[in-house]
Amino acid sequence: MLKVNEIYFSIQGESSKSGMPTVFVRLTYCNLRCSYCDSEYAFYEGKEMELDDLVAEIKKFGCGLVEITGGEPLFQKESLDLMKRLCDDGFSVMLETGGSLPVDDVDKRVMIIMDLKCPSSNMAKKNLYANIDLMKPADEIKFVIGSLEDYEWSKEIISKYDLNSKCSILFSAVFGKLEPVKLVEWILKDKLNVRFQLQIHKYIWEPNAKGV
Repeated sequence: MLKVNEIYFSIQGESSKSGMPTVFVRLTYCNLRCSYCDSEYAFYEGKEMELDDLVAEIKKFGCGLVEITGGEPLFQKESLDLMKRLCDDGFSVMLETGGSLPVDDVDKRVMIIMDLKCPSSNMAKKNLYANIDLMKPADEIKFVIGSLEDYEWSKEIISKYDLNSKCSILFSAVFGKLEPVKLVEWILKDKLNVRFQLQIHKYIWEPNAKGV
């Protein structure tokens, strides 16, 4: 049984899969309270679903790419069973996780997109750095950057943990707080080996729209 906030079909707004049609499964609950959170409605709202019913609902969309997101999906241990089941059924599966809970039991076929929380999130103390050694080349580590302090901190973390040798690195600007052009200028000035990304769903639809 999983508590599910919403299931919807849209385009992938972030990561190297940006722009791809995707089925999103947003699970309820989160153990973090980031300053810039855009999905607070997933902290508690949702309905209980049996695993078989949830998989059947996902299959109705006829799309082979599924993202498990939240909230924090790993807060519900049954999410591990869901991801394994989807992989077994031939889906390409992505996991969006906040980086504070261990990923060691996540099916190795799943593409993990893991945040490392920057100082302005007020959650940097929750980062579980042991997860870094579990990242696969196909996985991605994301920094959501809201200030120059965040940017400089991110550079230090990339260097300290040699992240470029682990997997791809994503840099996002906190929507409405840091102008994307400023972050791009910093990246180009320092010639960082990172992928800049926009949350393109927030430019296609109204920024606070649900189900997109």
